[in-house]
Amino acid sequence: MRSGAAAGHEGYFHTSLCYSSDEELLAVAVPFLTEGREAGEPSLVTLDERSAGLVRSAMPAGSGVEYLAGGAVYSRPTAAIRSYRRLLAEHAATGAPQIRIVGGVPSGPAWARYEAAINHAYNDFPLWSICVYDQRTTPSDMLTEVARTHPRTARPDGTHEPSPTYLDPIGYLSEPWKADPDPLESTRPFAHLAAPTPAAARSAVRAAAVGILGEDALEDLVVAVSESVTNALVHGQPPVGLRVWSGAGRVVVAVSDAGPGPKDPFAGLLPATDRSVGGRGLWIVHQSCDNVTAETSPDGFTLRLTSGAL
Repeated sequence: MRSGAAAGHEGYFHTSLCYSSDEELLAVAVPFLTEGREAGEPSLVTLDERSAGLVRSAMPAGSGVEYLAGGAVYSRPTAAIRSYRRLLAEHAATGAPQIRIVGGVPSGPAWARYEAAINHAYNDFPLWSICVYDQRTTPSDMLTEVARTHPRTARPDGTHEPSPTYLDPIGYLSEPWKADPDPLESTRPFAHLAAPTPAAARSAVRAAAVGILGEDALEDLVVAVSESVTNALVHGQPPVGLRVWSGAGRVVVAVSDAGPGPKDPFAGLLPATDRSVGGRGLWIVHQSCDNVTAETSPDGFTLRLTSGAL
């Protein structure tokens, strides 16, 4: 049987903590992890090095808490979903009644969409997680999205309050999404192609990436661009366009068409199902780039792919 506030709950018990001091973080994280280990529940920490060090120092010796490098787990949203689902499945297979995680999710629109999607993606497992956000460093607009993507909020006294602005994942992910453009997009594109073939798109990306991306990163981006152009030509509406920018250690590619974008709100974030039109290609795209954003507007749908550090 599950312990704590999640006792009797089916599926994922998703909670946020927006804290303003180290003491407030520890006041929630330490009892949460300690109670989990006392109940025989796998308990994990996926925080940045500094925050993980604070928690580790405050926990009793030999607590049995597992520490994972936050930067490695949260390298990109789809990679985090894939690795967490594998980890949760392994624990569930051993009969774990509940798995507890204290995690520090990065900021940004793509990660807000991740927080919404995992309400569905992790609901197959008896997971109770607290996603922690430092109010001293997290942008205020991200804190607004935290409340909209987490059903409940953790308090230092151990209580959990429902979030009045929470929106179910399908509703949240179906909202129009306008991502901030990359600074490179204010410069002249390296290439601008109308109605590109996948082959022409691949050639343009290879030419733009000379001396900027390593071989592996380039090949991943080429695959992602080819899939994106194919999806736009097959499932989108004309005109289809491709723009490529390069410089400052990265390559940015925008693939656009006049259609409304994918109908499946989880497209790209979760592995495609047989019902997902073009979903497998978008899943590959999200696995292959450092950052993927999508934008819907009256003019159509644009997918932006970035490889390299900002």
